[in-house]
Amino acid sequence: MGVPLYESKAEFFRTLGHPVRIRVLELLGDGPMAVRDLLADVAIEPSSLSQQLAVLRRAGIVVSYREGAAVMYAMSGPDVAEVMGAARRFLTAMIAQQTELLDELRDTDAVAVAP
Repeated sequence: MGVPLYESKAEFFRTLGHPVRIRVLELLGDGPMAVRDLLADVAIEPSSLSQQLAVLRRAGIVVSYREGAAVMYAMSGPDVAEVMGAARRFLTAMIAQQTELLDELRDTDAVAVAP
């Protein structure tokens, strides 16, 4: 018997649970990138980036290939970009709701304090 789907999903989200991996996926959302360009944009040690890329590659979230002398990375498919887009939409909506609540609290405080 295989691993239950919910456990596979949890492992997938654990794999995404590192800021460097999320940043790499955001960058790869614009298309394939060379490791040297990822290094410039992520600004971490090459060995640390290599480790994080290896985690993403082993999980099948990204693929790598050579283009001349450059090692290139790309998302393994459009579904990864969709997950990243869904996360952005979710967080944007959450922050918007918090902002609305904060505005309501400020308006209530202003009325309560007014003479």
